[in-house]
Amino acid sequence: MRPITRLLVANRGEIARRVFRTAREMGIGTVAVYARPDAGLPFVREADTAIALDGDTAAETYLDIAKLIAAARRSGADAVHPGYGFLSENAAFATAVIEAGMTWVGPHPEAIAAMGDKIEARHLAVKAGVPVLPAIELPGGELPAGGVESLGLPILVKAAGGGGGRGMRVVTSASGLPGAIASARREARNAFGNDTVFLERYVEHARHIEVQVLGDKHGNLVHCFERECSIQRRHQKVIEEAPSPGVTPELRARLGDAALRIGRAIGYDSAGTVEFIVDADTDHDFFFLEVNTRLQVEHPVTEEVTGLDLVREQLRVAMGQPLEFSQGELRLSGHAIEARLYAEDPAKNFLPAAGTVLAFVPPPEPAARFESGVESGSQVSVYFDPMLAKVIVHAPTRDEAAGRLALVLERLRIPGLTTNRDFLVNSLRHEAFLAGNTTTRFIDQHRPAPSREPGPADLRFAVVAAAIQGQAERRAGAGVLRTIGSGWRNNPSAMQSVGFRCGETGLTVEYRARPGDAFDIGFGDACVEARLHGSADGRLDLEIDGERRQVAVLGDGETWHTHDGRFEIALTELPRFPELGELEAAGGYTSPMPGKVIAVHVKAGDRVEKNQVLLVLEAMKMEHHVTAAATGTVREVHVSPGDQVDGGTVLVTMEEAQA
Repeated sequence: MRPITRLLVANRGEIARRVFRTAREMGIGTVAVYARPDAGLPFVREADTAIALDGDTAAETYLDIAKLIAAARRSGADAVHPGYGFLSENAAFATAVIEAGMTWVGPHPEAIAAMGDKIEARHLAVKAGVPVLPAIELPGGELPAGGVESLGLPILVKAAGGGGGRGMRVVTSASGLPGAIASARREARNAFGNDTVFLERYVEHARHIEVQVLGDKHGNLVHCFERECSIQRRHQKVIEEAPSPGVTPELRARLGDAALRIGRAIGYDSAGTVEFIVDADTDHDFFFLEVNTRLQVEHPVTEEVTGLDLVREQLRVAMGQPLEFSQGELRLSGHAIEARLYAEDPAKNFLPAAGTVLAFVPPPEPAARFESGVESGSQVSVYFDPMLAKVIVHAPTRDEAAGRLALVLERLRIPGLTTNRDFLVNSLRHEAFLAGNTTTRFIDQHRPAPSREPGPADLRFAVVAAAIQGQAERRAGAGVLRTIGSGWRNNPSAMQSVGFRCGETGLTVEYRARPGDAFDIGFGDACVEARLHGSADGRLDLEIDGERRQVAVLGDGETWHTHDGRFEIALTELPRFPELGELEAAGGYTSPMPGKVIAVHVKAGDRVEKNQVLLVLEAMKMEHHVTAAATGTVREVHVSPGDQVDGGTVLVTMEEAQA
């Protein structure tokens, strides 16, 4: 037995906070490490000690083994937990921790080497008698001389040394394969420090099922049932649940047995996940995908249905303690669903969105588990994954869990950033999701709406709340005549008017204050009565024409963010006098987000076709292609590879071809 007294988490954000929570409960001190853009995030402040890694990017910080070992020594840590992503499946890092005399909270390095490399993991699965999909290895990164016809189309290009959807591309035509391989290799190298990729047959109609396993250093190994992670975009999981609605007791037993066979083959001794593809046409045939030799993002749903704390089990195993339970003692209870809340724009192909979290206020009910990497005032940078939080609910039935999670997300206040919140709500309430028709094609096939449109009554409450709150704040900040009540006029017949813009819609409201916190409200030709029943901390108890709602209002410059428990609405207050706007570059292609230019494929004078790739940006560890909207000629290229650009920066100007 080797006790742990001070634990360094070689990671960031919500997973660092998650591990710290269990460590504190077990009486273990905590150490954080952080990159410069993360200095203001809550995980840094919550650790007992935090060590700066002196860098901005993942390569300069969370992927630098020497810096992490030095930080662990400096802090006096006697153990290292890798979290997930970054170096969590890097055998060299695990070895370096052990050789430095510290405890590695994870499986032994040989297991990581065998399973962290997805190609080697396939070989081991075959030896264990577990079915695998046809694949072709690319040892030099080039296509084999004999071609790839044996796989058929579509084909999945897949990074050998990573996860989280990075370094993966689906290819539907042979002509697109070389470019997909090159792009996947670049992304894998940047995210994991390993650009090895391979090709695998892509199953279009499938469920993504994974089995949680737990092993100790005394030869005990159990599985904790399955999770379904089929709701994905760009091969990155969005909604996960346990148990799977498509797994029967018979299939559950077969999947569990296959996972244990693989775990026993390598003497697995920590928390890990064995991932499978299940043919959704039969919900019976399954194929091994890979093993994640680490904790998964979606581990909370397993915790909720089994009652386990998987981080606690990891720490106990790392200290040499045996598992406290056998396979027969594990039971499933109820249903759990997790949604990943991202700073991204579903309406723009899920482009990441950086910025400031003006407020992060989870609702007091219904009951939910929030594991977040941000809080009110946090900055979301372009350097790392845009996941803001995991939101998890547990309920007696699947329908109740889906409804509760959708309601929790609606009630969550998170103004200031574009998020996928509405997309998640629409997915959870989609009839196909509720029917259990969840496959890896769910998003492409059913296309849940990227947003939820507020109705006339919702907009009315939003603009009235913004107008009243704006009036109150201006009165509170007045430098003269402070004793005069808000809204006083020497000509009481005249109404005040304020204009707002909500998206592309213009909204104008007129209001006149009356005694007793009452207001006359005008919308065009309609006039109604509003009454303020109270306000505190930017939350108004507002009644309009007999309907009463609680509306939270937060001002940010010219923008008012309102939230009534169902819709979060951003209203830009229009100036009272016209302003001279800025001219945009004609024919200019602008950066859709802050990022780094990693490749430029055109030069001035080039003729390009519609949909041709002009350049490639990297932001939040993902590649984004800027393509031509129409056939034309490049007039000027304004950036070069390596340039860091802001959102809205003009990248390329073009002259479209005449029809």
